[in-house]
Amino acid sequence: MNDYRIKTAAPAGVGARAGIDAGLRSYMMRVYNYMALGVAWTAIVAMFMAANPALMATVAMGGMKWVLFFGVLGLGWFAPRLIFSGNAAMAYLAYGAYATLWGLLISPMIAYYLGMNAGLVVRALLITAITFGATSLAGYVTKRDLSGFAGFFMMASIGLLVAIVVNAIFFQSTMASLITSILVVLLFSGITAWETQQIKEMYADGDLPATARSKAIFGAFMLYGSFITMFIHILNILGIMSEE
Repeated sequence: MNDYRIKTAAPAGVGARAGIDAGLRSYMMRVYNYMALGVAWTAIVAMFMAANPALMATVAMGGMKWVLFFGVLGLGWFAPRLIFSGNAAMAYLAYGAYATLWGLLISPMIAYYLGMNAGLVVRALLITAITFGATSLAGYVTKRDLSGFAGFFMMASIGLLVAIVVNAIFFQSTMASLITSILVVLLFSGITAWETQQIKEMYADGDLPATARSKAIFGAFMLYGSFITMFIHILNILGIMSEE
């Protein structure tokens, strides 16, 4: 009797585990698909603006670039609340607006490097994809709890953001720009791993469809921000190195 119970209990546990794993894989694929759509939409917006210099000069340059910059920061803060509002249209709109603002904000940079050497943009995108993929995979498979790094990531992000803004306004130093970009790429590589682990841990097999959708969009929102940030600074690094 004991042997029979042991032999029948194991397959049931394996089946349940397999069901959870399949659900987790589906959930993570949904996150990455949403993220890829956001990146693709940002690229479309940036390329459209780059192809229309007059419009780009009006919307994304001069004083307006700071409006877009703080708009990105503001939406980065409020969008999660909209994503988890329970309204599907509001969640998609918040994520789409975030991706649009990023596209508008980076369009002058994209236009500049496309005019200088289009290959730099392609290389930056490829390096970003490889770096992002490797660090996200590391965050997914690691057994180490990365939550203890959250405070450090927050403080380091704020510090680098202040350094970037101060350099852009007052010093405009190429060397300082290069150093901060290298630090940003290193920092957001770690953040990507941490975010991926957090997104994985948000998954629950019994979530209602609306909750699962909100979690997937929020996960994509997190990873999208890290991907775009890494891309911008990898492109800046390649651009500075090519000019020297």
